[in-house]
Amino acid sequence: MRLEAISWERLTGALADRVADLTAADGGPWLRVAVDGAPAARPGELAHGLAEALRVRGRPALVVAAGGFLRAASLRYEYGRRDADAYYDMWLDTGALWREVFDPLEPAPGGTGRVLPDLWDPVTDRATRSPYVELPPGGVLLLHGALLLGRWFPFDLSVHLRLSPAALARRTDEDEQWTLPAFARYEEEVRPAEAADVVVRADDPRHPAWGGPGA
Repeated sequence: MRLEAISWERLTGALADRVADLTAADGGPWLRVAVDGAPAARPGELAHGLAEALRVRGRPALVVAAGGFLRAASLRYEYGRRDADAYYDMWLDTGALWREVFDPLEPAPGGTGRVLPDLWDPVTDRATRSPYVELPPGGVLLLHGALLLGRWFPFDLSVHLRLSPAALARRTDEDEQWTLPAFARYEEEVRPAEAADVVVRADDPRHPAWGGPGA
């Protein structure tokens, strides 16, 4: 895949322009966008920047972190606190994401637009009790986090922040190095750089490059 060097500012603006021109695949009034990447790639920063750029363009946007939908510690740590396969297969509560985030954005009559921005605090291991947020018609959901692709989520656009294995290892905190086999498995099984609509190479955080269909 040919990648073109670009600044983060220009990248964010170009993505916002593309999203603003999109129509939901299911014909509904809401768009669902993934910003997928390992924590070391900082997908939340791009998601929040994209949300602001969309609001400037007159499109309401709601940023949701997949990290707010992790399972309880008793389930995440069933096979130990540093089990890479459990991190890959079991940590994310996909059922809760469907129920609280994606189902409310289904076309009428089922969709209400009332999205729960987070459900579980993995630090306190308690429910967050956050109130529902109503995303108006024409709004954009921006879900960011790790290992999001290949789960059949109904994204209208997916952006993958790619780190080479060396960059991922270098930029991952020492106490999170045990997660690296999960990302190697993700590369092998899902091939996110091929599955995503847009790929952003982020090995050097100062000099990203992007490409992919329509990029």
